[in-house]
Amino acid sequence: MIKSMRRQIIVIGVIIMILNLFGCSERTKQNNSKPSIERQLTEQIIDTTSDDMLLEVVYNNLFHKLLAANDKEYEIVMSWNKSRQAIYMIVQLEAEVNNGGYNQFYFNSSGQFAQALPDALKLVGATKFADLTERANNTFEKDKSKITEHQDGTIEGFSKSYENNPLHKFDDEFYKLNDTKNLQKIQVDYIRKNKKEFTD
Repeated sequence: MIKSMRRQIIVIGVIIMILNLFGCSERTKQNNSKPSIERQLTEQIIDTTSDDMLLEVVYNNLFHKLLAANDKEYEIVMSWNKSRQAIYMIVQLEAEVNNGGYNQFYFNSSGQFAQALPDALKLVGATKFADLTERANNTFEKDKSKITEHQDGTIEGFSKSYENNPLHKFDDEFYKLNDTKNLQKIQVDYIRKNKKEFTD
């Protein structure tokens, strides 16, 4: 029962993350060019995709590579080149933090990438986000038992884990930092400069 509830929470979190990041965006309607899941990503596709849609197109391509074996997400992602790993992990981080903060990031399957994320963020040039995430990681490891004390697989337990959570300060810092150093733009610039790293 508890495992089932946790799985439902994780699935709901992933669906919300994808909808928040991609599906509910007005800009998609404005562009009249809803991106498809590109099974083969080419330089031409990257070159002809607008900055507004590029991150989504690349992420969709990476996500498609996981569909057949989503129970081996970590192993598959870590088998990719560093650029693909970075974009996949950073998109997950941003979606989770924007939706439910670092607490949700660590709770969901995205948390398995926590230790790799600072290097991934540095790779794309998001050094301030790397420093922030490293500090959040250290706080989570130090206070893990307190943070996860009520996370018993129920929605109530997960909600209770937000009370007096030491990760809140990192959420606020993330949002402020993203206002001045747009993380999506940083990733788009990186993809444009390193497009061969993303082509199939």
